[in-house]
Amino acid sequence: MNISLADPVAERFRLTPLQKSALKKLGIESIRDMLYHFPVRYGDTARARNIDALQKGDVAVIYGKITELTAGKTFKAGMTMADGVVEDESGKIRCVWFNQPYLAKMTPEGALVRIEGKVSQRQKRGELYFSNPRIEKVVKLPTGVGDSLFGTDGEAHTMYPVYSESRGISSSWLYHNMQKLFRSGILDEIPEPIPDNILAKYHLPGVKTALVWIHTPMKRDDALSARKRFSFEEIFLIQLGAQRTRKEYESYPSFEIDPDKNHVLEFVRRFPFQATDAQKRSIDAILSDMGSGRAMSRLLEGDVGSGKTAVAAAAAYAVITAKPQMSVPFATRQMQVAYMCPTEILATQHFESFIQYFSYLGIQIGLITSSGCRKFPSKVNPKGWTEISRAQLLKWVANGEIPVIVGTHALIQKSVRFKHLALAIIDEQHRFGTAQRASLVKKQSADFAPAPHLLSMTATPIPRTLALTMYGDLDLTLLDELPAGRKPIITEVVLPNHRDRTYEKIRLELQRGRQAYVICPRIDEPDPDKELALNARSVKAEAKRLKERVFQEYSIGTLHGRMKPGEKDLAMNRFKNGDTRILCATSVVEVGVNVPNATVIVIEGAERFGLSQLHQLRGRVSRSSDQAYCYAFTETGSARSIARLQAFVSAKNGFELAELDLVQRGPGALGGSRQWGVSDIAMDALKNLKMVEAARNEAREMIEVDASLSTHPILMAAVEAKRKEMHFE
Repeated sequence: MNISLADPVAERFRLTPLQKSALKKLGIESIRDMLYHFPVRYGDTARARNIDALQKGDVAVIYGKITELTAGKTFKAGMTMADGVVEDESGKIRCVWFNQPYLAKMTPEGALVRIEGKVSQRQKRGELYFSNPRIEKVVKLPTGVGDSLFGTDGEAHTMYPVYSESRGISSSWLYHNMQKLFRSGILDEIPEPIPDNILAKYHLPGVKTALVWIHTPMKRDDALSARKRFSFEEIFLIQLGAQRTRKEYESYPSFEIDPDKNHVLEFVRRFPFQATDAQKRSIDAILSDMGSGRAMSRLLEGDVGSGKTAVAAAAAYAVITAKPQMSVPFATRQMQVAYMCPTEILATQHFESFIQYFSYLGIQIGLITSSGCRKFPSKVNPKGWTEISRAQLLKWVANGEIPVIVGTHALIQKSVRFKHLALAIIDEQHRFGTAQRASLVKKQSADFAPAPHLLSMTATPIPRTLALTMYGDLDLTLLDELPAGRKPIITEVVLPNHRDRTYEKIRLELQRGRQAYVICPRIDEPDPDKELALNARSVKAEAKRLKERVFQEYSIGTLHGRMKPGEKDLAMNRFKNGDTRILCATSVVEVGVNVPNATVIVIEGAERFGLSQLHQLRGRVSRSSDQAYCYAFTETGSARSIARLQAFVSAKNGFELAELDLVQRGPGALGGSRQWGVSDIAMDALKNLKMVEAARNEAREMIEVDASLSTHPILMAAVEAKRKEMHFE
């Protein structure tokens, strides 16, 4: 049949409405989608059984001749079905397939087949049968290869693919129709994107061979080789896109920042703590980048409490106190810094932090969020801020009068323009898409628009392979030290029968004047009638339970994502000021919230959180030199979940936990990577540092020689397709 990769599957196969819906759920709409719907695992049918040895409940493999194939419907439910009888030298057994009547038409009468499945038994007659077994035609018994791509004289073919399914589309349906596609000659339409020299260097099969091997492997090594090839290909395409972005950004003219180093050192010495060696190294790297004349692209990755905000403040100080060295005819005012945060709580907090860092200089600082604008200093109170109109703040930002502006997504709205934006700082990089990041660095108001330096930051521990892949266009700087005097957080896993004892420990801290967070997995309890039940672990219900039954003498507040911005600010301010002693919240406090007096955090339903997120939450009470405590409350009896939580207790830092999360839960649990359009097979590759580094090095070398990929048009098309999948535009 004449078939194309772009053809909709619905036009090439007869599909019921249920099957169409199932394919859409599986992400299969085109023929190409179907070819790249890879097996999740493989079964091995090497050990065949005789029919007379089968017993109820066995999961078995048999070979034989199939006869009496018919299609029909069940008597009671009217469900479509196919059935037949398989016979070998030892006996016969019936096979029944529900909702798969097409099997009766696809399998010729008297064909030799391989059957694999679970043996069931009829209640009334007691006879054994296979229910919905896997069926494959063969030409030899017991291990000959049937009507396959390998021909009739191939090797022993004992492996079969197992695909992810959805109601209406079984793994067997996918297997049989995949073979139809192969026989149609569709593989001849698939171009090879990876250059031959790279395939040879890493011993990778070509794309056509790899597709055959991944869907119809003759041996396990074939399947592994195919998966390795497609893993490398996807990481390679991502890296090429990232390196092209980096090369393009570095080509833009930028402000050459040359501050007085002694003044920067003096600024750092004014920190309310002694700067760590890691902070000093990070500041040196940033100053070196900004003085190079090329636009900086750097990711500052630091564990919870490692002092990223202070590093960002030092970078901002260097920019706003230096004179631009590049020729800008209309540079009559000082350069500007934009600091974008994912939440209003975090933006407000950083606004206040920057006031503390810069107040002695009299630097004007602005705050812009969807709920309002502020400016420091106030004319009425030089040591405080004042609320101003949005229009007035935007006017002052556009004409360069306000050198530092902190905000949320509101910073990238069209109405916000800068005079001379020299540094863009993005906090919690993974919370923003690439397009949002690009929007911020294109905010100059003048026609002549030098590219600002870009400093992205994240407190979310990221495994090295994930960072190298997802942030391939950024240089990485690691803050791997905590400020002197910080004590390790005492962490305990609390089982249900130890709750009361733990509450008394918390009470002792509250009696000392300290405060506590209680983190819950959800906002509302689904069943209002059970609101005060022991297992009610929602913010609202838990706040009520704690107030009525546990901590009656203390004020308890709530904070969650459904609250209006003003309500969130009020709740957070009451907690920061000490008016609220216990704050029940969702993981909205996960990032950046800073209340030094809070020394206790309780995490309800801790088994529901990833290890990296647990570590982020724990970091909320690592904000001072006081001893802090984290109690991971769990209702689970699962040994595996308890083992995960014990790893959380014993891990030395967030990076160690991130690597463990990568192994245990997969990269989809980290940094929102499932939303980036990265396939499962590429995610598996992120456990292989050598592969990621190899793909990165090959991409860098190729972009250095041919930044536009003009000599590799097929590869260029593949890179663009991957960029669209990953929402890079």
